[in-house]
Amino acid sequence: MNSAGTVSARLASAVATLIICGGMSGCMTAKIEELREAPTQIASHEAIVLLAKPHLEGTGTEDKFLDCLERELVGEAVSADVAQRQRAGKEFEPRSNLSKGPFQIYADHHFVDALYPWLEPSTAPANAQGFSAFLARPGVAERVGEMGVRYIVWVDGVTQKTDGGGSIACAAGPGGAGCLGLGWWEKSSDYEATIWDLRDGISAGSLTTDVKGTSVMIGAIAPIPLIAPVQSTACDRLAGQLKAFLLGAGDEETAAVSPQ
Repeated sequence: MNSAGTVSARLASAVATLIICGGMSGCMTAKIEELREAPTQIASHEAIVLLAKPHLEGTGTEDKFLDCLERELVGEAVSADVAQRQRAGKEFEPRSNLSKGPFQIYADHHFVDALYPWLEPSTAPANAQGFSAFLARPGVAERVGEMGVRYIVWVDGVTQKTDGGGSIACAAGPGGAGCLGLGWWEKSSDYEATIWDLRDGISAGSLTTDVKGTSVMIGAIAPIPLIAPVQSTACDRLAGQLKAFLLGAGDEETAAVSPQ
C-alpha cells in the first residue's frame, strides 16, 4: 500500500470553464476541475463501480445520472440492465464483459450487497482513514478481488432549480388560440466524483463538474421552449473527464478541455 507522501507527490490539477449555447437551447456555463493524487491506468479487463455517496439525510445523487454516466463510459447502463433482468427473473451477470470497452462496469447494488453492511450510509467510509479501515475488514479484499473491481467511484451531487420567474398566459377565442408572455428558470448540476483505488488502497483523486443554465419559455402564439440541458451536459462532461482520468490521460500535464 502506497504511503501518503507517495500519493501527494503525484499531485496535479486542471480547471476549465466553458460557455455553451445552442440554437434551440438555453445558454450554459460548465466548470470542470480535476485533482489527481496518484497515477491511474486501468486495463480493459478491470472493472469500476459507480456508487452514489451515502447520505443519512437529504437527497443523494439521482439514479438516472449514474445510469447516464455508465452509458457515456461504456455504451451501456449496466447497473440498470442488471436490475431489470433480476426483476424479470432472467439470468444476469453483475459484471459487464465488454470486448471493446475501455474497462468494465460492476452493477452498483450487487457490489453494495456483496459487501454488506460496510457500504451502508451509517458505516460507509467517508475519508482516507475510513477507506483503509474498510479494506482491512475481514474478507473485504478477497471479495473485491473476486469481483475484479479496481476502482470505486463515489459520485455526490444533484441537479436542482435555483431560480425562476415570469409567466405565460394562454387563451382560446373565436379567432383561434394563442399564448403571450415569457417564463424562465435556472438549474444547476453540481457533481463530484472521488476515485478510490482498491488494489493499492489509496485515493487516486477527485473530479468535479458544475453546469449552470437558464431555460426560457416564450409565449408567441404557440409556446416556444429554449431548454438548457444542464444535467445531460454535466453527465457528458463528467464521464469524459472520468474516462480520461482512469485511462491515465493527463498524468504528466494539465488536461485540455474543449466544448463538443
